[in-house]
Amino acid sequence: MKQDMIVILDLGSTQNTVLAREIRNLGVYSEIHPHDITPRELQALPNVKGLILNGGENRVVEGREVQVREEIYALGYPVISVDYPQSKCSEQLSELPDQEMLKRFLFDTCRAEANWNMKNFIEDQVELIRQQVGDRKVLLALSGGVDSSVVAAMLIRAIGAQLTCVHVNHGLMRKNESESVVKVFRDQLHANLVYVDAAERFLGKLAGVADPEQKRKIIGGEFIRVFEEEARKLEGIDFLGQGTIYPDIIESGTKTAKMVKSHHNVGGLPEDLKFELVEPLKQLFKDEVRACGVELGLPHDMVYRQPFPGPGLGVRCLGAITRDRLEAVRESDAILREEFAKAGLDKKVWQYFTVVPDFKSVGMKNNARVFEYMVIIRAINTVDAMTASVEKVDWDVLERITNRILSEVENVNRVCYDMSPKPPSTIEFE
Repeated sequence: MKQDMIVILDLGSTQNTVLAREIRNLGVYSEIHPHDITPRELQALPNVKGLILNGGENRVVEGREVQVREEIYALGYPVISVDYPQSKCSEQLSELPDQEMLKRFLFDTCRAEANWNMKNFIEDQVELIRQQVGDRKVLLALSGGVDSSVVAAMLIRAIGAQLTCVHVNHGLMRKNESESVVKVFRDQLHANLVYVDAAERFLGKLAGVADPEQKRKIIGGEFIRVFEEEARKLEGIDFLGQGTIYPDIIESGTKTAKMVKSHHNVGGLPEDLKFELVEPLKQLFKDEVRACGVELGLPHDMVYRQPFPGPGLGVRCLGAITRDRLEAVRESDAILREEFAKAGLDKKVWQYFTVVPDFKSVGMKNNARVFEYMVIIRAINTVDAMTASVEKVDWDVLERITNRILSEVENVNRVCYDMSPKPPSTIEFE
């Protein structure tokens, strides 16, 4: 591994990601690991130059105060602490980020080199992928989103023809999304791409299911089943590539923090998973994933494509999925994206989409009283997907979008704009 590493041990802080990003911004690679990491696990990590014990308000778990293992202190790593009074450290950061003290710790005490960059990261990951996979084969779910596209490019660089990409149309894609994925990856990038139309299968499994977590687990489980079926048609598939990124892991829960929501590529995998996972992006934040894609030479439009959740429109058709509401989400989302592009907002706003709740409101159409659905528009900006602010869209643009949705989308009589930042809200509704 080319990069030196600083390990952050999570002792109850809610600011682990802030600290990790601050260290990376100073040019040193950092990773967050649980408080109870063993000496053997710690020593197995490459190029560790120092440890930061990061305490905080979640230090007490199930009535007990979490503590680092005593043996860790005997390993000889430089150690500094943040809000962790039990520490045997000689220094303690008074606050995040205390820039000067942090710099002294990184570069004077730990003697770490500022060699964290995407070129080195990619070279390291390519080497690790080759070591893990050898001469065997990898199956990758290729949605066409940023994460899966970057993973595909990384795997192609590392193992080339040993990679088979599978695009599953689960019936929850955006308008014309599957057609676009096939065109770009099969026709333009010449990937070994298998297309699977499983729309009816997924919608059948989801019929009547309203709980968001259950929907995510069903979608994630069916994805794996489809991959297993495709793998049986191929020879020698031992690995499943995934575009897991760091916010996915954080939101799925840690030993000192509760789950925000599960992700199909973190918490929703079935216990009888037959593949070993290849997850080269799992320590990257969203902006770093994009930077990685640029370094890998992916087209700008692909790297900065609108983020799309793994469960697709399944978490934007709120509650139990019905075909009429699913179609309303798909059509209203297409209108929103078209109008944002016309207004130049597609280059300014990080993520924008529509959702349709599972209840109706009274309205008037053709001089008659009707009960129909509402469409909620969400448009947010963020750097790392951990926090997000609401885009202040021009009123004329919103009015034009509203008029189009009300006139062009069936079963809809109301349009609302979501003004909620993250936190306390999340980016998605479910």
